[in-house]
Amino acid sequence: MANLKEIRERISSISSTMQITSAMKMVSAAKLKKAQNAIVMFRSYSERLQEIIQNFQSEANSTEYFSPFLKQRKARKILYVGVGSNRGLAGAFNASVSKELQKHIYSKKNVESFVLAIGKKVYDSVRKIHKVCDNKSALFENLSFGPVSQVAYQVMEDFSKEKFDEVYLVYNKFVNAATQEVITEKLLPISLSEHRRKKEAEKDYIFEPGRQEILQSLIPKSIKSQLYKAILDSVAAEHGARMTAMHKATDNAQNLKNDLVIFYNKARQTAITNEILEIVSGAEALKGS
Repeated sequence: MANLKEIRERISSISSTMQITSAMKMVSAAKLKKAQNAIVMFRSYSERLQEIIQNFQSEANSTEYFSPFLKQRKARKILYVGVGSNRGLAGAFNASVSKELQKHIYSKKNVESFVLAIGKKVYDSVRKIHKVCDNKSALFENLSFGPVSQVAYQVMEDFSKEKFDEVYLVYNKFVNAATQEVITEKLLPISLSEHRRKKEAEKDYIFEPGRQEILQSLIPKSIKSQLYKAILDSVAAEHGARMTAMHKATDNAQNLKNDLVIFYNKARQTAITNEILEIVSGAEALKGS
């Protein structure tokens, strides 16, 4: 059984840990507000841009309108863009992305899979079991649309040169502060909705400039915005996951501290009782002599 000094040291250590987890919770809560506003505003723009492309490309089978990013090929080489974070202490945030990547990689038979890691934690996890073609963890150091669009441009170039036949995004979608959903989203080639295609085919529009020129401009912009949206989603989800994890850690530490305080008081009372018994026994022995 631990003595009173060891119990006091454990209580002091837990109190210090509680201060750290509580501070991390407050920092994540402050950062979450900013990240949440960013993804809520940008998500609407990105989704609307994809809807516009779907409407424009309702006649995708026509040879008159063509984009290399619409070309469907047999999937022999697949690139997975795994978006995580550079920091841990966020519960299962990064582990869920790594598990999702492994599930897709191992489920594909006779397919060569590659991983583009965005986030040190995902990179460190995936590289132990699979080949990582590149690591773009530096994007989180100063996150902005410019560096992300350069990564998206390189992915588009590789797809156009047929280095990859399909490209998927794997990331945590921000739902709310306590909920993150792991999403696997197809980035390339762009798939068209049959329902939307039939619906839009019944309408007749006049485009200025022409449909082809508009598509050539909008499609790369949509792909870049889709990748940026995934990273913004992941950043907001990371802060939400860390805030929740640190809140639970603080509560668990408080419960452990309470248990130790009770145990310490009981041990102290036992020690005092034993000392009193020793004094009484000594006094009785002196009387007998």
